[in-house]
Amino acid sequence: MKALFIGGTGTISTSITELAVQRGWDVTLLNRGNGPVPQGVRSIRADINDEAAVTAALAGQTFDVVADFIVFTTEQLERDLRLFTNNTRQYIFISTASAYQKPCADWLITESTPMHNPYWQYSRDKIACEERLLNAYRNQGFPMTIVRPSHTYSHRSIPVPVHGGHGSWQVIQRIRQGKPVIVCGDGTSLWTLTHARDFAVAFLGLMGQPKAIGQAYTITSDEQLTWNQVMEAVGLACGVESKLAHISTEFLVACNPSLSGPLWGDKSNSVVFDNSKIKRLAPEFICTTRFAQGVAESVAWLDAHPEAQRPDPDFDDWCDRVIAAHEAGKRAFVEGST
Repeated sequence: MKALFIGGTGTISTSITELAVQRGWDVTLLNRGNGPVPQGVRSIRADINDEAAVTAALAGQTFDVVADFIVFTTEQLERDLRLFTNNTRQYIFISTASAYQKPCADWLITESTPMHNPYWQYSRDKIACEERLLNAYRNQGFPMTIVRPSHTYSHRSIPVPVHGGHGSWQVIQRIRQGKPVIVCGDGTSLWTLTHARDFAVAFLGLMGQPKAIGQAYTITSDEQLTWNQVMEAVGLACGVESKLAHISTEFLVACNPSLSGPLWGDKSNSVVFDNSKIKRLAPEFICTTRFAQGVAESVAWLDAHPEAQRPDPDFDDWCDRVIAAHEAGKRAFVEGST
């Protein structure tokens, strides 16, 4: 069985690539060559946005599965429809669970939950891509499958509720320095974190599966944690106790409007995902990595790889100023009431 992965070296796709090779798939990666290629994988070095170059590189080749991990807009999707119509038996689109209805009308999210997110353009673009794919399936028979991951991490990433543009390393530094780290709201909303190696098992269960054509699948862990529990586990992995600064989402977005999508449109919502549909098709999908275990691996990996430790002094300063303003507001109210 032949698979073409566009990207293939990211947080989610690296684990999928490695597992596919282990299971005997003939895997080809098409990317710009910025990341290491796993052993046993064929590599085509090309920019997927250079349609002419990709067409030439793939001339005469067909695949059982094509999965593009870096499609974010309908323009990019239209390119893929031109490139892969009639030369793949299955095209897998990686959407997002943040596309599900916000604000949530129900705590339990299934594949039948409406797709609506007025807070985040990223999610709206993914919804538009899904609608275009459904149209291509219904009208042209394009063999598509949609997957909707929520917050998926790997040994190379550490999930936190609020971080800067350089990732979570600065949050880890704040924890180890004894500085408070920001948690949206009171930290009691439920969140779901899925390790990429568990996600890969479900994804492989969809690859080459005729029953998956024309379908969408949520893929997440069944372990639900509050944000307080998440950050407690991160602190434990760092060897210290996390000091949490609970600040309302409204206040955080006022301090940084770009957080509206990631918070109002995603992390501030308390949800539980129903994975029964994917488990019916891929019964081997069982998440075996508890977050406490997974984040300990992530912290250990990050500590061992200085090149991945990206300081973010601007974000650190922003956190200090936001926390100070929040505390000043509380003090002013108390003092004004006495």
